[in-house]
Amino acid sequence: VSPDGPQAYAKAAAALDALADSADTAELADWYDRFMPSEASGSSYAENLRALGVLDLAAPSSISLYADSFENKDAISERISEYNDSVENEDDRIVYTDYVALLMSGITTIIDAISYGLIVFVSVSLVVSSIMIGIITYVSVLERTKEIGILRAVGASKRDISRVFNAETLLVGFTAGVLGIILSLLLCIPINLIVHALAKINDINAYLPPLACVVLVLISMGLTLLAGLIPSGVAARKDPVEALRSE
Repeated sequence: VSPDGPQAYAKAAAALDALADSADTAELADWYDRFMPSEASGSSYAENLRALGVLDLAAPSSISLYADSFENKDAISERISEYNDSVENEDDRIVYTDYVALLMSGITTIIDAISYGLIVFVSVSLVVSSIMIGIITYVSVLERTKEIGILRAVGASKRDISRVFNAETLLVGFTAGVLGIILSLLLCIPINLIVHALAKINDINAYLPPLACVVLVLISMGLTLLAGLIPSGVAARKDPVEALRSE
């Protein structure tokens, strides 16, 4: 560019302004058509509208579906999954978010965490209870040493002595399990009343299935039997002569 380039541009601009002032509308339109053709722009009208954020009902960016039941929600999710599996192009697949599933997943995670915590506490209590039952059975063996000697003297075998204390521990476990089931069933009544009063939902009820009751009683009996195996073995191995001499 020569040193007098800016002056030349200024003169050309002034001459163009003067020519534009003297030209009529038709002549200006002709100049626009000749020097500003449509192919000068790389964007179309529709593309410019999309760039400006104008909504097009024929090509929505997202669709919200509201199901009136969990069955319908699952059916919608299955149909979308089937469609995504049927298309090969990644861009043609539907990306969807199941907010109800996310909410239920969060609630399930919280419930699982609480359940695991309760399981830990229950396990600790079961271990402590089993140890206490073992200690009580061992104390019973010590207090009934002379009785053990008498039973051995009248012909009872070591297995018979062991069975006596095992049967006692089974009775203790059965009684404890039945009492726990009865207490749980009684507690379900006020718990249901409180939940119904606070949540205003009568469909939620705390109950204990019959099969669970049987299983819990069997677990109680099994734990007490395991806890009493060592004391019953100690009782079976006692010397009858020494047992008879004890006071």
